[in-house]
Order: sequence, then structure tokens, then C-alpha cells
Amino acid sequence: MQYNGFLLSLPKEVKIFIGAFVIILSVGFYTGLLFVNETSAGTPSGIQENYQGNEEDEDAEIMKFKKSEREMLTTVHTHVLSMSLIFFLLGVLVWLTKAPKKIKLFLTVEPFLSVMLTFGGIYFLWTGIGWMKYVVIFSGILMTLTFLFSSLMVFFQLFYKSNRYA
Repeated sequence: MQYNGFLLSLPKEVKIFIGAFVIILSVGFYTGLLFVNETSAGTPSGIQENYQGNEEDEDAEIMKFKKSEREMLTTVHTHVLSMSLIFFLLGVLVWLTKAPKKIKLFLTVEPFLSVMLTFGGIYFLWTGIGWMKYVVIFSGILMTLTFLFSSLMVFFQLFYKSNRYA
């Protein structure tokens, strides 16, 4: 089966459907990033404080308490499942684009590694391994970049003339 570039040959109506899906998926993904920034200020100490609390800081503007084990398991469980599904669906679309296999392989496998490092890292950070906050930031940035490049590659190939890629 020839799947490289298959996305380019789809009917206009199917391309619109896929494009709408990618847009809504992106809105949801980036809204999640806004929430992360709101709860942790996007800093290593903010991420650590979000999960381990800041009860010892008397000058804290907002008092945060250490998450319970139930909260942590719920967070890790729901995010690993939902992010896996998000990256699986986007990955299927990436494999249907016309691009080198090595690029597609990276864009479709790396997010699963980043999901495990990000949410596993958050759990280990919660247990008291402070340096995991840097793993969480690095893997989160990498996951976001692969989402960005994957969604742009799919979207770009949906709405440009297919003969440009022939």
C-alpha cells in the first residue's frame, strides 16, 4: 500500500474534515499549555511548587499544598491516556503526508517518549526527586515542538496543491 503522500490525494471535503480536526486538536493542546503556564508559571520552581506545594514559603502569593497520591495518579493516568491518543491520531495523519520516512518516524515516535518522560517525571518530582523538573521541562518542550511541526505539516499538505509535491 502506498501511503506516502496519500493525504494529498484525498477529496476536498475529507481534507476540510481533517483540517477542522487538526485545528480543534491544536486549540485543545495549546489551551492545556496555557493552563500549565497559569499553574506553574512555566518555570522549574513553579512546576515543582505546583506538585510539592509551597507551605514553607510564608511570602507566597498563592498557597499551594502538596498533591495527594490520588490526585497524582489521576493526573498521570488521564494525561498519558489522552496524550497517547492525541499523538496516535496525529501520527496517522503524519504518516499520510509526503515527507522523508526518518522525519515522519521522529515526529510520530518521539511524542510517546516525551509523554512518558513528562508525566513520569512529574510523578517522580512529586515523590521528591527535584531534578526531574528539568526533565519535565525539556520533554514538555520537545513534545510541544513535535506537536507543532506535525500539525503544521499535516495542515500545510491538506490545503496546498498536490502537484507541488509530485
